[in-house]
Amino acid sequence: MRTGPSSGLPFMKMHGLGNDFVVIDERGHAPRVDAALVAAIADRHRGVGFDQLATITEGRNADLHLTFWNADGSQSAACGNATRCIARQEMDRTGKDRLTITTDRGTLQAVDAGGGLTSVNMGPPQLRWDEIPLARKMDTLELPIDGAPTATGMGNPHCTFFVPDAMAVDLAARGAAMEHHPLFPQRTNVQFASVTGPDQLRMRVWERGVGITLASGSSSCAVAVAAARRGLTGRRVTIELDGGTLSVDWRDDGVWMTGPTAHPFDGIWHG
Repeated sequence: MRTGPSSGLPFMKMHGLGNDFVVIDERGHAPRVDAALVAAIADRHRGVGFDQLATITEGRNADLHLTFWNADGSQSAACGNATRCIARQEMDRTGKDRLTITTDRGTLQAVDAGGGLTSVNMGPPQLRWDEIPLARKMDTLELPIDGAPTATGMGNPHCTFFVPDAMAVDLAARGAAMEHHPLFPQRTNVQFASVTGPDQLRMRVWERGVGITLASGSSSCAVAVAAARRGLTGRRVTIELDGGTLSVDWRDDGVWMTGPTAHPFDGIWHG
């Protein structure tokens, strides 16, 4: 993974339940990633393709620092599945079973959960309107929008609709419209979720700056928090997404997310 600039830009391709990432390790190198490069690599026909891109840099009082980019070149403070994937890679590389990771969201803890699973504490949810943020003061439990969705912040904004059947929703149309709703000045991630059993949810995701994704870690955390706040589930739930299943546990110290990761290949970007 360590080559000179003339040889191109090394990257790792990872995914969590099909929610896929390009990861660039910039430790020991001058920063090379900017919005234009992100958008070029994101092109699934002419580039590599990803839902998010993450860069790794040296952490201050931490094992590493992560910065996240959406496929449209915008930045995000949080990306749960990418954090889990990178944590798994770093634990395998170093032999550690616990990491401290800094992000724009704050300082996160990652642990080896055994059985090939990785857990990350995504931190406490943001429940006030100005933390998420929303455009004006209101009750975040039920927004004044058709369908009365719940707003949650996980370092990025989320809007969760609880519906009878998540699979019956026109996700492309409704997700795109809600992403740009004026109540969300920084745009929003959008989820449609159904209760399928005791402490079980079926969820589909429209990600801000990306579109439809097979899974989303921060969205899963937000849905779990919203469901517990509305009394639909307890604070520990299993969430089935298009790409697979995650476990989410809203504890006193934050929202813990646990699931599998994959690192299918490495490459060199010559664009």
